[in-house]
Amino acid sequence: MPPRKLLSRRMLAQLTALETGVQEAAAHRKTALRILLASRSAATAVAQREFWLEFFSLDQEYRIAVHRLAQFCLKHRVELRRDDSAGKQAAP
Repeated sequence: MPPRKLLSRRMLAQLTALETGVQEAAAHRKTALRILLASRSAATAVAQREFWLEFFSLDQEYRIAVHRLAQFCLKHRVELRRDDSAGKQAAP
């Protein structure tokens, strides 16, 4: 099994911030979805539309947060693999 590189403190802080962003966006999205579903039987059509727009907006924010986290992971996975493969070539 090849040795694994650890993330620098700066990269770990970035990863933590991205993960926190996803968790917060997910919580907001979940709350908006619950309100939207409850509004189907308890709100006027105009209010339902507002709840739908709010959910749609929060859903987009969640998707963006997940995309940013995925991009970070992909970028640093590639960098770590390059570092590992460079180390293998230098070994006798």
